[in-house]
Amino acid sequence: MSLAVLCAGVGYGRPTRLLADLVAEAVCRSLAAGGARAEVEVLELHRLTADLAQHSAQGRASLDLREAIAAVVTADGLVVATPVLAASPSKVFDSFFAVLGDTVLSGMPVLLALNSGSHRQPPDLAQVMHRRLTDVHAEPVPTVVVAGPADWQTTALSDAARLRACIGRAAVELAAAMRSHRQ
Repeated sequence: MSLAVLCAGVGYGRPTRLLADLVAEAVCRSLAAGGARAEVEVLELHRLTADLAQHSAQGRASLDLREAIAAVVTADGLVVATPVLAASPSKVFDSFFAVLGDTVLSGMPVLLALNSGSHRQPPDLAQVMHRRLTDVHAEPVPTVVVAGPADWQTTALSDAARLRACIGRAAVELAAAMRSHRQ
């Protein structure tokens, strides 16, 4: 099975990428527990910023952008990890989904992972993001992974355990959705 991981953070080693990696690893474990092996392709959307701007201005998709779109469209499942800035996802997240269009992700199982820089999370943010995915006809799993600053502090063991449990639950949901989507 193939798993595409869209990371809308600012790069490797940053919290959003770390969250994406944790989620992808958990999905792979869940698939393996069911006897399936996953091939994972991580797409760092910040690397496509210029390509997305060019597409917006000129309507032309670069080779890199076309390859990223193809990786997403052909995947059996999708993990979307985005930082949350001012109660909305990153601009590169919005730009990439605008390029995808309304029906490209039709029926695609998706796990949404949000990395918030704030201790205070707007209560409806997960619902808003969930709705964005259903607007493009994707099939988001019920559990949305939300990580905050406390989750990245090694002293916050209860928060880290909460995050791991949430990731595990969402990963099991995505693995099950990927299996049924493939049949």
